[in-house]
Amino acid sequence: MKIIWSNFASETLRNIYNYHKIVAGLNVAGKIKTSILSTAKQLMKQPDSGQIEMSLEKIGEGHRYLVDGNYKIVYKKVKEGILITDVFDTRQDPIKINDSKRKPNHNQQDLSAGGAEVQF
Repeated sequence: MKIIWSNFASETLRNIYNYHKIVAGLNVAGKIKTSILSTAKQLMKQPDSGQIEMSLEKIGEGHRYLVDGNYKIVYKKVKEGILITDVFDTRQDPIKINDSKRKPNHNQQDLSAGGAEVQF
């Protein structure tokens, strides 16, 4: 199964990386990014391994999530594969996952096993 990252999720991951690069250093930022990408990769073989994201249930698109450290990797199944829609910092108020200021852009960027990875 192919992993697809929305532009919103890619940008969120980039922001997480840049924040940790400043606050904790390049090494820590790289480990966090690598860990999130590795956790997301498990969806290729186990697309239903995440829990249902109750905060997005009202949308009715079957959003699920995996947890990696302080981050939720939010995704849903689409006909092309698995679409990662968000990487959400769980230290925030959970209600913010629905905040219109964080509204995901549903444009997609292919990051399947054979494709490119998130570049910073």
